Amino acid sequence: MAQVKSRGNKSTELALIEVLKANRITGWRRNYPLEGNPDFVFVKNRVAVFVDGCFWHGHPVLCRLPESNKEYWEAKIQRNRARDKRVNKVLKRKGWTVLRIWEHDIYKKRTLTRIKKALQINDCP
Repeated sequence: MAQVKSRGNKSTELALIEVLKANRITGWRRNYPLEGNPDFVFVKNRVAVFVDGCFWHGHPVLCRLPESNKEYWEAKIQRNRARDKRVNKVLKRKGWTVLRIWEHDIYKKRTLTRIKKALQINDCP
C-alpha cells in the first residue's frame, strides 16, 4: 500500500487524461489549489473532477479490504468517504460543480457524457 501514489496513478488520473485528450476536451488543470485537491479542475466552468479509486474510496461492490488489519482499513475507508462528502459540500457551497468518477467507470460512455454535460459541451455543430 505504501507504493500507491496519491498523484499520477495510471488506473485513475492518467487514464482520464487519455479520455479527455481523445475527445479533445481542453481547459483542464491539474494540481490546481482548490479544496480537496481535485484531480482535474476546469476553472472557467467551475468544475472539479475527482477520480476515485475503488479501494481507497470504498466502492460498495468493488472494494475488497485486506484480511489483515481489517479494522484499520475499514476506519481508513470511512474517513476517506467522510472527507469526500465534506469536500463536495464545501465546493458546491462555493459554486463549483463536483464530479466524482469511479476508476472502473473512466472509459465508459456515461462518464464522458457526464463531463460534457458539466462543461456544457454540445456535440451538435
